[in-house]
Amino acid sequence: MSDQGPAESEESFVPPFSEAPYGAVLAGIAAIMSSIGTIGIGALMGLVVADVVGRNFLDAPITGVSEIAARAVVAIVFLQVSAAILQKRLTRADFLIRRIQGASPGTVALIETVFSLVGAIVFALIVWASWPKFVDAWATSEFFGVQGVFTIPTWPFRGITLLGAGVAALAALYRMTLEFKAFRGIA
Repeated sequence: MSDQGPAESEESFVPPFSEAPYGAVLAGIAAIMSSIGTIGIGALMGLVVADVVGRNFLDAPITGVSEIAARAVVAIVFLQVSAAILQKRLTRADFLIRRIQGASPGTVALIETVFSLVGAIVFALIVWASWPKFVDAWATSEFFGVQGVFTIPTWPFRGITLLGAGVAALAALYRMTLEFKAFRGIA
């Protein structure tokens, strides 16, 4: 038996597999992706610090740090966005939601349902737009950087964007079903 109250278990990031197998698998994938993104943040911070130390104290900057950082930040966002969706931590006006919640919980559930639906559509469109670019980057061995100085292939970064947007679309759809069930239960 869990010590969580009804409100806490309802907002749980990873539901029990027996109660919601789809949600449990999706949340597990999102948690793994988010963990990889967190490791990426640490690695990127280490790389930037090493470049600053090398540049300022050793007169030996690390080549390609700005290119790697530019791509890594986008990859990290897409690795972590699905977990943010499932945890209801995506950027939003919480102060407004809390005010409306006090007056009309059904309205909040409806707003969250629509928000999740729009999110699913947006992330599905990102997948749709990113797929041809990923295939092209893979087929042509596209790279970024300065040839002869520093280059890195773009397909892994495009693949992370594609994967992250796909899982985020599924997370938003899952969130939408939960919010719609809550709306039906309240209304």
